[in-house]
Amino acid sequence: MTRPGRRIRRWGCLVALLMFAAVCCAAPVGSAISAYVALKTGAQDDGGIADGGSAADIPPRMLTAYKKAVQQVGAYAPKCQGMRWPILAGIAKVESNHAISRNVAASGDIRPKIYGVLLNGSGTGGNTTVFPDTDNGRWDGTATGERAVGPFQFLPSTWESIGEDGNGDKTADPHNADDAALSAAVYLCGNGRDLAKRGQLRAAILQYNHSDAYVTNVLGWIDQYTAAATDPDLKNVTGKVRTVIGAALSQRGVPYSWGGGNESGKSYGICCSPSGKSGAAIKGFDCSGLTQYAYARAGISLPRVAASQAGAGKRIPASLGTLALKPGDLVFFATAPGRDSTIYHVGIYLGSGQMINAPRPGAVVRLDAVNTMSGYAGGARLL
Repeated sequence: MTRPGRRIRRWGCLVALLMFAAVCCAAPVGSAISAYVALKTGAQDDGGIADGGSAADIPPRMLTAYKKAVQQVGAYAPKCQGMRWPILAGIAKVESNHAISRNVAASGDIRPKIYGVLLNGSGTGGNTTVFPDTDNGRWDGTATGERAVGPFQFLPSTWESIGEDGNGDKTADPHNADDAALSAAVYLCGNGRDLAKRGQLRAAILQYNHSDAYVTNVLGWIDQYTAAATDPDLKNVTGKVRTVIGAALSQRGVPYSWGGGNESGKSYGICCSPSGKSGAAIKGFDCSGLTQYAYARAGISLPRVAASQAGAGKRIPASLGTLALKPGDLVFFATAPGRDSTIYHVGIYLGSGQMINAPRPGAVVRLDAVNTMSGYAGGARLL
């Protein structure tokens, strides 16, 4: 929380012509779970997450810690308003990528422990200021200096003043998911902040890490997690639009498969994506396979290639912005917006800035904010 904000690498979702099937994908990083699916069903995803292109990939035990902290924070900061789990998830995503690759026990203890770089002014990891040791290595494992610790990356000196016991074992440990999440919630709440107000939320994050780039990064993740955790409102959606959206939503939690899916439903995919990921043993959907399936339920046949799908129906130019989209529209992303031949991804617009998305190998079909993908290239209206 006290080191300079990191820049998160952004990956896209590529379209390639492989074995006569165009598919979408991006490079994965580690094991994760779709937060939306975990929140609603507890279903797990065995694949990975690519930094920057997703909305909601959180290990289930970490998600539990974030939600638990929201329930507890009122006892420690009674004047605080607007605390919600996507705020904590946004911080933890940037600070530790939700402790992915670590083991999180039922008690919340994280092993191996997470340590930041030694803050000795060497420039490593962006640190230019010397922080003398304050805990004799109790929390950060070294008495030669100070380094940030745990999934929320507290400095030991900060932890001593704000650490709270979130799991009820009488010890406040920054390497425990429950303790760290509750402490971060209390810290962000400050002296009665209303975090439902954007300005106060921004101020809280800036206090956590005094970097405008860091604030922008965290806010982006908060928005993505918020979109992924929000139930869609379909009360005004009728007819074939509802059929298409309902069909796509029914596939939430189905794994991404490179080259998988068609008008008949999910299928085994092919090998291999640009990052070397094979869909041959995974029964599921890629982005254009999902759209083919959903639209087929309404009697509409789409081309297999995402770029070709942009030629179906009435084209909605990117210049009109996302407000021109309506539920059921196809929504496209391109490496060079304005040139449909460079379209690399397609989703189905749900409304309120959300889309139903099959994002990449290792992920699952889920809800994402439209702005999670780069290169917005407009939409197509077929209904």
